[in-house]
Amino acid sequence: MRSSQLFGKTLRQAPADAENISHKLLTRAGFIQQIASGIFSLQPLGNRSITKIRNIIREEMDRAGGQEISMPVVQPRSLWEESGRADVMLPPLTTFEDRRERDMVIAPTHEETTTVMARAGVTSYRDLPFTIYQIQTKFRDETRPRGGLIRAREFEMKDAYSFDANEEGMDKSFQAMVAAYKRIFKRCGLEAIMVEADSGGIGGKDSNEFVLLTESGEDTILVSTESDYAANVEKAEFIKKEFPKGELGEVEEFATPGIKTIDELAKAEGVSKSKTAKAVFYTVDGEVVVVTIRGDYDVNETKLRNLLDGSEPRLSTPEEVEAAGLVSGSASAVGMEGMRSVVDDSITMGSNYLAGANKEGFHLRNVNLERDFKADILGDIAEAKKGYLSPDGKGKLIAKRGIEVGHVFKLGNVYSSKMGADYTDEDGGQNEILMGCYGIGVGRLLAAAVESNHDDFGMVLPQSIAPYEVYLAGLNLNDPDIAGKAEQLYQQLLDAGYDVLYDDREAPPGVKFKDADLLGIPARIVISSRSLDGGGVEVKARTEKNGEIVAESDTLDAVKKLLG
Repeated sequence: MRSSQLFGKTLRQAPADAENISHKLLTRAGFIQQIASGIFSLQPLGNRSITKIRNIIREEMDRAGGQEISMPVVQPRSLWEESGRADVMLPPLTTFEDRRERDMVIAPTHEETTTVMARAGVTSYRDLPFTIYQIQTKFRDETRPRGGLIRAREFEMKDAYSFDANEEGMDKSFQAMVAAYKRIFKRCGLEAIMVEADSGGIGGKDSNEFVLLTESGEDTILVSTESDYAANVEKAEFIKKEFPKGELGEVEEFATPGIKTIDELAKAEGVSKSKTAKAVFYTVDGEVVVVTIRGDYDVNETKLRNLLDGSEPRLSTPEEVEAAGLVSGSASAVGMEGMRSVVDDSITMGSNYLAGANKEGFHLRNVNLERDFKADILGDIAEAKKGYLSPDGKGKLIAKRGIEVGHVFKLGNVYSSKMGADYTDEDGGQNEILMGCYGIGVGRLLAAAVESNHDDFGMVLPQSIAPYEVYLAGLNLNDPDIAGKAEQLYQQLLDAGYDVLYDDREAPPGVKFKDADLLGIPARIVISSRSLDGGGVEVKARTEKNGEIVAESDTLDAVKKLLG
């Protein structure tokens, strides 16, 4: 491609609303154009890189036994009602009525549609196992799209689905996809690690994220200092401190004028926050729920949601707290009637807590679970933090930032049981198909590659996904000798099979060099009177500060050595 014919222009300044480096550089380099919040067009350079990423994904998915399909973006809402997700997806489904007044959905994901496909296509165990995948547009109406392609509203995803007859088969399919993902990320130049993760709105019993660790990441990842344990903060567990349980004391009310927080209460009584029982109120499906956790820990709302079977909790407003007859700052689950009580298991690891007396300006001593308040639901709802003990007992947790670049799920029978996707086994019995789900954000891969491969001058893209492999610049092309040699070398590089961007513009050398660095193309070749006087052409890797003059006849060998 000749730069004089290439559509799109580079920018010297990034848009004011571009927050992270990939958003800035992809916009400045003319890879993407923002159309609306979280909605982007791919321009020629960006589309070339995305096409290369798609090809890598297809090759590895096919190698792993996947079969490519295509499913519709627009789907009837009835499918989502069948699965039970129509009203609980977050962000909420984007819906509309067609001209026949039927409710339709713009799909954020395709579990329902692929289950219907399996339901129609599988009758016997002989039809299993198989894995199907697509590269398809999705739409999720994010409340705060940000980071350019990292969190867009409309985006392209590779989603795959495996179908198996039993747990052993599902595990085998899962591991095959994990291996494929590792190859994909490696070929895209990404050092992604696999971490435990919450299944979120997709569901299923187990899930893992692939995360690129980078300071610009939007996710918090907790990793052990002495083992390979790693988990998203939404999922991370830790070993909680346990304290000896003494003899249960008598409940005693005492005055605490002006004390409203756990910190103030612990300080006033001269005790650790671990001796307090903190009450937090959440509204769930219109109902106020009291959540009790030991005062030295905080509530992880994702864990709380999972404990509540997927109902989304939010902190109750002061008006909701007051309407429920609760006293903010002096409340607890003690004596609560007609209100659901959720208790973190840290409360069972101690005794005789300080807690609210449900009376303005008063608290209680020696409050204990079971004797003084109940737990309708007991489980782990504590948020893991840096410095806590790793759940495997090896080292402490440290926090890192990361970008999610892939997610794999063991769905089991979550969808097949609700949507009737069965098969007949060898004995004639009916069984539910077991499923796995595997997603990669295609545009997010490009953005992640930029986040981890850039310098002060622009992108430093891996050869596998750079829009072009070679940037050929001719300087002073008014000189017939230089123009002729540049044209000849351009054709030689094309004939040798390289993707070449030939900068044939009438632009100053500085402009061409800045564009070359900004675009992140792996190899740069310059033909100029200076290079010819030096014995040939200048060949330079994007990652090197200085180039090397090689004889014209050795140029292809030099490029091959640089690129492979």
